[in-house]
Amino acid sequence: MMYLANDKRYDKMVYNRCGNSGLKLPAVSLGLWQNFGYADRFENAENMCRTAFDLGITHFDIANNYGHPYNGSAEENFGLILDRGLRNYRDELCISTKAGYDMWEGPYGCKNGSRKYLTASLDQSLKRMKLDYVDIFYHHIFDPETPLEETALALDNAVKQGKALYIGISNYNKAQTEEIMSIFKELHTPFIVNQPSYSMLNRWIEHDRLRDFAAEKGIGLAVFSPLYQGFLTDRYLNGIPSDSRVGKGNTWIGNELNDAMHKKLNALNDLAHNRGQKLSQLALSWVLREGKVTTVLIGASRPEQIIENAEAAYKTDFTSDEINEIERILAM
Repeated sequence: MMYLANDKRYDKMVYNRCGNSGLKLPAVSLGLWQNFGYADRFENAENMCRTAFDLGITHFDIANNYGHPYNGSAEENFGLILDRGLRNYRDELCISTKAGYDMWEGPYGCKNGSRKYLTASLDQSLKRMKLDYVDIFYHHIFDPETPLEETALALDNAVKQGKALYIGISNYNKAQTEEIMSIFKELHTPFIVNQPSYSMLNRWIEHDRLRDFAAEKGIGLAVFSPLYQGFLTDRYLNGIPSDSRVGKGNTWIGNELNDAMHKKLNALNDLAHNRGQKLSQLALSWVLREGKVTTVLIGASRPEQIIENAEAAYKTDFTSDEINEIERILAM
């Protein structure tokens, strides 16, 4: 059935400028890391993308290696979803992809930042999604074995070839960001965003000063795992459901879910309840609270979660009492 987007999709969503660039991103974006692969239900994946766009979520974030059981299947599925009606809205979409982790066999497809790998990977991604260009192309993880100049030149070249409009980096700390940024400045590369992990339970970008540095230098922050792989939802308040990511052993942080963590999560849940929010909404609103984060990337396994989490964009004000109480709980 042909897809027609909701004509009220722009009535409510908040759009934030990405650093000093002209690009605006929705406060909540959809990440396609889990549940969009070959082994997942296509109808559900398509429903999630359409639901997101109907809510004014214009930004879809993918990577070359996303999708299960084989790398690239999330991009392939997204290409099919575009074909089935969403492609008509291409100019209303901000589509980002990444390259950096292990992707294909041999020395040129392993975790790296070489010009060869990045160039080949972007070409593959464009083919899978049947796109002429992506809006943002990211280097997915810092590579200590490749000169940073080579990585920067490869990314800059993607823009010069018309295969990407903007450039981003992901999982780079403050020092690494500062270093590649100076190269991008010389090249006049439209480098606009860093994509780090950040949540109430993972505040490394505050301690590293990346968050403040990005705000000072006009770099956008698109943060992933804002719900700490599902911890900051109501799934784990009363134990570990067998169909959850921790229950399935599908996360490397499962052993952190101890009694102390349960206590913390339940206290945060009470505070969320007092604000008229669910725990997940509180966690997302908290990440967006000071305007230093451009967008939070949410994952989802069903459309209802997207509808619920989009609401977090509209309640990012916190009283000083609420902030103090959150800090007290997190220090428990």
